[in-house]
Amino acid sequence: MTDTLANRLQPKHFSLIKAVAETGQLSLAAHALSITQPAASRMLADVERLVGAPVFIRTPKGMEPTAVGRALARRAHGLLEEFREAAREVDAIKRGLIGSVRVGAVTGGALGYIVPAIRALKAEARTADIHVDVAPSGSLISDLRSGQLDFILGRIPVGTDARQFDVRHARVEEVDLLVHQSHPLAFASKLEMNDLVHFSWVMQGPGAPVRQAVESVFIEAGAAIPSDIVNTTSLLVMIAMLATSYAIAPMSSEVSDLLCRHTTGSGLCRLDIRTPIIVAPYHLITLKGKRSTPVAERLCDLVLHEFMTRRLD
Repeated sequence: MTDTLANRLQPKHFSLIKAVAETGQLSLAAHALSITQPAASRMLADVERLVGAPVFIRTPKGMEPTAVGRALARRAHGLLEEFREAAREVDAIKRGLIGSVRVGAVTGGALGYIVPAIRALKAEARTADIHVDVAPSGSLISDLRSGQLDFILGRIPVGTDARQFDVRHARVEEVDLLVHQSHPLAFASKLEMNDLVHFSWVMQGPGAPVRQAVESVFIEAGAAIPSDIVNTTSLLVMIAMLATSYAIAPMSSEVSDLLCRHTTGSGLCRLDIRTPIIVAPYHLITLKGKRSTPVAERLCDLVLHEFMTRRLD
């Protein structure tokens, strides 16, 4: 009997029981639920038929709950709130406002587009569980293919079949050369690449897109490629080397903005070089056939909005 009752009583029944218990009048309860009194009367009769006992009795003072009615009314508030909370949670999931998303990006893409998109998502959904991996494109592509990432901002490595991905919206990455403010060239103007050859450098290893872009500019300028290089993918190591030596470090413009403009006390600055350094474009990449969660789709939409906004600017 208990299982049958639990299966048959519906949220609308508990809403009526709660309203009648609170108002003491069937007409007032019907008005509160925006239904007619005859409809409320029929619904109450259905409840009593399902329960197999009277739920309310009519008295000169109004509708008085029976022991069964008091038990149901006592439970109604909590049950209805649970139903409402379930509906809110389902709606939040469908709208991408709750759940978990894991995204990867190259450094410039992470700072330029992922971080603003996360701020926008968190304004809508503070409890969304967001994971951000910043890594070279090769690692990002591998994690995307294995299902560890929902989408990435990166490049498809040479030798990788691009047909397995959906690739959208190329973004060019510009590179600045950073030094400490005590560096001999810190405040020089219109530097040529030959002026930089004999200083120490700290940057990503051979084959990395930023490294290739820097080397290409040296080659195009007819200058020797620097030989004194510390290889690292760690931004912290780069900053430490800059702070303690006359090293030069190439970094995406988004990183240099953060370190030179928005972070006070870093002591770092950009070199004024004559030739711009441009890296091969990166893209927003998803795996074909992979179904995204609503929260992943929402974050992806916000990243695309950042792309469009920057393009209009």
